[in-house]
Amino acid sequence: MEHTQRELILEQKEEELAKVEVWKYVFGFSKIAVVKCAIELGIADAIESHGSAMTLSELAATLKCDPSSLYRIMRFLVHHQIFKEVQPKIQLGPRSYAQTPLSRCLLKSGKNSMAAFILLETSPVMLEPWHGLSARVQGNGMSTPAFEAVHGEDVWSFAAANPGHSELINEAMACDARLAVPAVIESCIEVFHGIESIVDVGGGDGTTLSLLVKACPWITRGINFDLPHVVSVAKESDRVENVGGDMFDCIPKADAAIIKWVLHDWGDEECICILRNCREAIPKDKGKVIILEAIIEEDELEEDELTHVRLMLDMVMMAHTNTGKERTLKEWGYVLQEAGFSRHTVTPISAVQSVIQAFL
Repeated sequence: MEHTQRELILEQKEEELAKVEVWKYVFGFSKIAVVKCAIELGIADAIESHGSAMTLSELAATLKCDPSSLYRIMRFLVHHQIFKEVQPKIQLGPRSYAQTPLSRCLLKSGKNSMAAFILLETSPVMLEPWHGLSARVQGNGMSTPAFEAVHGEDVWSFAAANPGHSELINEAMACDARLAVPAVIESCIEVFHGIESIVDVGGGDGTTLSLLVKACPWITRGINFDLPHVVSVAKESDRVENVGGDMFDCIPKADAAIIKWVLHDWGDEECICILRNCREAIPKDKGKVIILEAIIEEDELEEDELTHVRLMLDMVMMAHTNTGKERTLKEWGYVLQEAGFSRHTVTPISAVQSVIQAFL
């Protein structure tokens, strides 16, 4: 009887919680929409440039915004602890707004900036395919991928034909590189010991290699390898050369290959092809492929504070790519074995990705 009563109380609590939680899904889009608004207005940049907290009137004047509307935006952002409100030093004085570590991620530049990534994922181009997610799931693998159904071509063909979108993708990937590469260097810089040359497969604008060769002065040659239209606008860096090509054909030779957040864009068959080409590019005696990718935990005990990000990322792959997906450790083992690698190691780092080293 007591057990039944306890279960009833628990069910009632769950019902009450559900009535609150469901509103997150009714209006959940508003949070990212307001964050995007904050980036476009340059709120974080204005406060950072000011050097200290700003009153509403100061912020409105700087941003040339309607104070009443801006107040409502700031009230929302403060409630979600993205910015913080500073109480006035004098009685009845105006309150002001200050930065937080999270608001600094909304700066348009800087090592912790995620602004470009947010602007990419909230762009109309990337949002529209989400409306076709259910159609893709119902298609039994035969339906047109969500992105292609909307835009008539896959995301890579679209980017090649639309330089503005290609630039936004590269800037977004650079945001992640500025987080992931320092995490790799801090956790396992020994991964790069003994490597004099390295090719970054799908290296985008070259940010990953730029950071890597700076942290590893013994690397004398870095090859930033990507599609010709991507590397044609990549930045120049010391000890890094930009080389255009197609990773499905062949990859420039080096002591090692690094490939970050590329393989998750593709299905197993394509991944195996890319990895085989990586294998052909490295020396058989000491070469290795360094993979930076998320690993989906199969055991709840292995989950961490970034597990939900990896699961969200898997949904992004379903919406934005034709065959891409996030993989479990077992699934990574399968593609690596099929690609001809004899063994691999996995090192978790303080990032969404882990470091997978694949050896011949």
